[in-house]
Amino acid sequence: MSENLVTFTEANFEEEIANSTVPVIVDFWAEWCGPCRMLTPILDDLAKEKAGAVKIGKVNVDENPGLSAKFNVRSIPMLAFFKDGKQVDTVVGVQSKDALAKRLAALA
Repeated sequence: MSENLVTFTEANFEEEIANSTVPVIVDFWAEWCGPCRMLTPILDDLAKEKAGAVKIGKVNVDENPGLSAKFNVRSIPMLAFFKDGKQVDTVVGVQSKDALAKRLAALA
């Protein structure tokens, strides 16, 4: 995984989201998921371009079943958008970088 993307786990999730001063995008994914692998470079590019303005990270659903249950993950990839520690948006499936940038702009 890229150095631009944070790895979220059940151990660090609450602290990473609650203490973030910028919007957060959380990608719920799995290693075996083809569309998830397609989305990773898009998120990586966005994280690089928006460094300091957004935090983007990934939750492996196989390794963090508690988070998957908490956020009712039924299909992956699922992106959850957080602002001020609260989930404000969700989208399922591969998204273009432009579509994600627009959703981020709406959180500003």
